[in-house]
Amino acid sequence: MCCLFGFIDCGRTLSARRKTMLIQALAAESEARGTDAAGIAYNSSGRLRLYKRPGPARKCGFRIPDDARVVMGHSRMTTQGKAKYNKNNHPFSGKVPGTRFALAHNGVLYNDHILRAEKHLPHTGIQTDSYVAVQLIEQQRALTPDSLKYMAESVEGSFVFTVLDDRDTLTFVKGDNPLCLLHFPGPDLYVYASTEEILRKALNRTWLGRMFSTEVVVDGGDIL
Repeated sequence: MCCLFGFIDCGRTLSARRKTMLIQALAAESEARGTDAAGIAYNSSGRLRLYKRPGPARKCGFRIPDDARVVMGHSRMTTQGKAKYNKNNHPFSGKVPGTRFALAHNGVLYNDHILRAEKHLPHTGIQTDSYVAVQLIEQQRALTPDSLKYMAESVEGSFVFTVLDDRDTLTFVKGDNPLCLLHFPGPDLYVYASTEEILRKALNRTWLGRMFSTEVVVDGGDIL
């Protein structure tokens, strides 16, 4: 049980201070689903940047720069791969020709060892089951709806994946694990977390708790 969280500032209305306030509120509430490690990914100054560390999210001190428009986060409860080795924590970095990306996963995958053998995936020191999703996408040499579908149909277990590329495209790959995505039409802002309870509690710690929003329904099997 882990937690995904983040936002998409489509309207480019948020200051760096408000972005930081929002991500810190989301990160703090996400600890309800895991305190072993936490991390975020975003694009800034023309580069995809990842920051992650062992320990609860509230101690990470996340700060979001002014030019970061999309932020993808993860709070971890360890199931495979010790959190004290930071390479095992989310988000994970990946690369296909012409594109770098970051991937985070909520759920448990049961066939990662089988896939590595059957698909002849390269050896890695990363022990986390989730990392096989990165390897499957890299093997397809493209980050597209087809390669994401291939990945999602190859893995067995429970999942929601979030994937952020270096052009600020954030993709949700929804399996049978929970996800709540809200749209705030005023500022044209999307905010998400793994559960509605976590999301509402986080929003109530910010100015967004008083603003109108609508839910974007994401069903199992959707790639959004």
